[in-house]
Parts: sequence; structure tokens; C-alpha cells
Amino acid sequence: MFLTLHLQVARLQTFLLMKTLASPHDFETLAVRITGKVQGVGFRLATVRHAHMVGVTGWVRNAPDGSVEALLQGDPDQIDRMLSWLHHGPPAARVDEVSSEREFTERHYDRFEQH
Repeated sequence: MFLTLHLQVARLQTFLLMKTLASPHDFETLAVRITGKVQGVGFRLATVRHAHMVGVTGWVRNAPDGSVEALLQGDPDQIDRMLSWLHHGPPAARVDEVSSEREFTERHYDRFEQH
């Protein structure tokens, strides 16, 4: 009986560990706005390439006000690496400001694309 109970406890611990490892707390979604000379300089294409390198999913697009908007999804380390890159962007860009806000969404992107 002790062995059976011990196995059940071990299975429960394994189940809880797996749920913890797959926790949504390890997954972030950020809405980002980048201002400066960021349109007409290859910013979106370079953003897509860099997102693929770091493993971030989501999208990037030009905004009517001359800024670039992006939605980033990934683990905290991936998001941090992407945000660091967005602060300077590709060589022809001049980034003045990067602002971001955490988003809460049920949608999960499977790739990063340009809109």
C-alpha cells in the first residue's frame, strides 16, 4: 500500500511540475511603438529577420503617424532581446523612443510577420 501511495504522489508531483514548466507566466505579449526615422529605412523587414533569430512571434507594421508598431510574443528573455534590438533597429534607422505595454490576449501567434 505504501508503494502504491508513493507512486501516486510521484505522479502528482510530475504532473504539477509539467504544469509549472508550461505556465503562461513564462509567456509574454507586448504591444510596442517605435518612433523616430523608422519608416522607409527597412525597419519592418529587419524586425522580422531579428524576430526570427530570437524566436519571437507576432507582427510589425507601419503606423499612419510615421511610427512602427509591433506585437511581440515570447518568453521574457526573447522579449528582452527583441526590445534591446528595437532601441537601435537597422543601420539606416534613427530610433527616438520605444514604448511598450503588456497585452493580455488569448491569441498565440505561430510566426512573426510584416503587415
